[in-house]
Amino acid sequence: MKKSFAILLGLVLACPAVLNAEPAPWYQWRSKSTGDLACSQTPLGAGWEKFSGPYRDARCEIRKTGK
Repeated sequence: MKKSFAILLGLVLACPAVLNAEPAPWYQWRSKSTGDLACSQTPLGAGWEKFSGPYRDARCEIRKTGK
């Protein structure tokens, strides 16, 4: 009985964090060598620099507005 209560309490306390979660923003990255642009949520490596963003979509077309 105590174990069930502990699990239920953990789920109830975790719900607000889950409800506020949102996907990571997308950024446009520019190649330092060729100038090509790519859209990614994570850095692409040493040969790339952040160019613009954040965006809400994987095509880097819809700007993400601040809260």
